Amino acid sequence: MMGPSPNEKHPMLGFPQVCFIKNTVKNPNIQIGDYTYYDDPDDSENFERNVLYHFPFIGDKLIIGKFCAIARGVTFIMNGANHKLSGHSTYPFYIFGNGWEKTAPKPGELPYKGNTEIGNDVWIGYEAVIMPGVKIGDGAIISSKAVVVSDVPAYTVVGGNPAKEIKKRFSLETIDKLLNLRWWEWPIETITAHLDHISSGTPEALECLSNASPSLSPFEKH
Repeated sequence: MMGPSPNEKHPMLGFPQVCFIKNTVKNPNIQIGDYTYYDDPDDSENFERNVLYHFPFIGDKLIIGKFCAIARGVTFIMNGANHKLSGHSTYPFYIFGNGWEKTAPKPGELPYKGNTEIGNDVWIGYEAVIMPGVKIGDGAIISSKAVVVSDVPAYTVVGGNPAKEIKKRFSLETIDKLLNLRWWEWPIETITAHLDHISSGTPEALECLSNASPSLSPFEKH
C-alpha cells in the first residue's frame, strides 16, 4: 500500500467531511498540491467559497502546496477586497456607475499585494483568516482564528490578531535541514517507506531522512 490516491475527492471511506481539494477546485487561479485537504462537515468539496474577492480581472492567484491541512472556516481574502486609500473616502463609488464611474481608480491606485502563497505541510487552524499577498512558509502552523497580515517563516507557529510568532517548531539548524530535504517532493513510495521518521521530531529521525533522501547527493548527505 502506498497511501490514499491523491486523485480521490474523499480519501477516508465513509467520511466525506475531508476532501483532497485539488480534485474539486475549478478556478484556474487557485492551485492546490497533492494530498492537501479541507475538513468541513458542511461541504468539504466547496472550498472555493472560502476564497473571497477573487475577481478574474485582477489575476491574483492562491497557491497552496502539498500535504497541507486546512480546517473548517479558513478564509482567504484576495486582492479584490482592497479599496483606494489615497482619497478622503475609501467608498468605491465607481462600481455603481450612473455617473459615479468617473471616480474609477487609475492603474496602480488600488493596493495590490500579489499572489497568496501557502507552502507545503502547513496546518491552518479553524477560522483563520489569510490576508492578500501573504506568504506562509513550509511546515508553518496557523492557530485557530488567527488573522495573518504578514509573511510567516517556515516551521513557525503564529496566532492572534494580527498574527504574531509564538515559537519556532525546531532549531534553525533543523529547519534548514528540513527545507533542504523537501520530503513532500519525494516519490510517494519513499514517503511511505519513511513515514515513521517524517512523523517524528527526533534528531535520529532527521538523520534517517537525510540518509534516505533521493534529492541529496552523497556529498550533501554528509
